[in-house]
Amino acid sequence: MRTAVRAFAAVFVCLLAVGGAAAVPAGQALVVSDAQTGERLLVVPVEENATVALEYTHSVEKTRVLDVYAVRDDRLVMTRMEFQSYGWGLPARANVTLAEDGNLTFDPAWAGEELYVKPGRVAGHELHVGNRTYDLVARSDARSVRLSIAQRSALDVALSYLS
Repeated sequence: MRTAVRAFAAVFVCLLAVGGAAAVPAGQALVVSDAQTGERLLVVPVEENATVALEYTHSVEKTRVLDVYAVRDDRLVMTRMEFQSYGWGLPARANVTLAEDGNLTFDPAWAGEELYVKPGRVAGHELHVGNRTYDLVARSDARSVRLSIAQRSALDVALSYLS
């Protein structure tokens, strides 16, 4: 009988520890998920004000475009757009500056809790998070993805070290 009580107590304490770890916040992560199914394709830990950028080739102009975001709370805040030439979908009426490197840049006023992207094989969408680069086309098989910021628990962090 005593052994059963001890075993029950041990299981109960373990469950409390796991439950507590699941409830304790331990930072944020950028989550890339399939826009249709919600399947998580990529989860990358990020700090507050971390830089997240999408880089791709404009489908008509065949020039580089870079969209830069900052992580602020649970949102992605667009801080800069760089492009090399005007074309469909690029900001023709924005207050654009010509940088020393020849790129056109502007500071858009956009922020959101989620961002949808359709990675293209021709465009070659890449995702930059800090100093790491991820091929969005390969990860999504060129299907639409949703980028969002999620809170991570201590349990999430611990499990990420195991995988």
